[in-house]
Amino acid sequence: MKRVVLIGAGHAHAQVLKDWITDRPAGAELWVVSPHALAPYSGMVPGWLAGYYRYEDICIDFAALAAAAGAHWVRDELVELDPEQRRLTLASRRVLDYDLLSLNVGSTLRPPPSTPAPLLALRPLGELHLRWVPTLATLSRIAAVRPVTITAIGGGAAGFEALLAVRHRILQIQPRSTVHVTLVSAGVDLLPGLAPGAIEYGRRTLASLDATVELGKRYDDAQRADSDLLLWATGAEAHDWQRASGLAVSEPGWIRIDRRLCSISHPEVYATGDCAAWAQPLPKAGVFAVRMGPVLSRNLQAAVSGQTPAAYTPQRRVLSLLATGNRRAIASWGPWSAEGAWVWRWKDRIDRRFLKRFERPPFAAP
Repeated sequence: MKRVVLIGAGHAHAQVLKDWITDRPAGAELWVVSPHALAPYSGMVPGWLAGYYRYEDICIDFAALAAAAGAHWVRDELVELDPEQRRLTLASRRVLDYDLLSLNVGSTLRPPPSTPAPLLALRPLGELHLRWVPTLATLSRIAAVRPVTITAIGGGAAGFEALLAVRHRILQIQPRSTVHVTLVSAGVDLLPGLAPGAIEYGRRTLASLDATVELGKRYDDAQRADSDLLLWATGAEAHDWQRASGLAVSEPGWIRIDRRLCSISHPEVYATGDCAAWAQPLPKAGVFAVRMGPVLSRNLQAAVSGQTPAAYTPQRRVLSLLATGNRRAIASWGPWSAEGAWVWRWKDRIDRRFLKRFERPPFAAP
């Protein structure tokens, strides 16, 4: 009996579990390890921060998926990986051996240990809910008596969307308040990688809110003691255990994979999504983990049954849909861009349709 262990409640692993429900290979047992049973879908996080969704409405219930798939669910977190012994050490100090291992653990952020203002890191997503609820309560109390100042550190999609979402949420709760917003980025470009028109829509959106935008400036050069909240949304970073794992990793610590989504140094280890490094670097965007999901699912089953694995080919163009906190959104695909309420409705339909695929498994595994 081969033991297949999935570490992380990412989009690709949701697909593996869904497929395992109806097509479980003989001679294998499946284990799922994640610190949280509810895994938020990254595309809907800005809408949740803005108050459009309840937290449970943007999450995939991994415990329920695991139960339907007949998998062993372990609420824990990986802290050490020994690929030579094929052994995992969890935060509880539990040791778990594997025959096949799949890593879909996303990324993390390392904000400074102390800041002149309260700080909310936007990664890892599983921890965000626990931090956001008390943070919002504090901001609401402040907004009842004086203007609120919010600063996003990071000029990519995460910082942009979160800044607008938090502003919108505060004004929902305290509509007579004033919210000042600032975006600070070490990069010289706003929303890098998007179509020029989408970037211009982003600039106009910030300008319409009288936002302060400071590009080419690192956080250390722009201490924000006057802010009531710092939204930390700098570039994605690898987990500490990845670099120490003995797996082949890129310079930033991402696990290097081949076209089968296998580690190039340890082929019994698979990696997908943000934690993986493709030969040609891919943007850290959830859409890649979603597209990797079916290939990962097929290849894990192929490894168990001795069948031919599939090859993953990244899409050349990625559709980016950025919420702007007011039931409007910006779209970017290649050189094309658009903005408006209809883009938000389009985004909402896409996101809800994706989550519905994993909603309340109606049947148990045989």
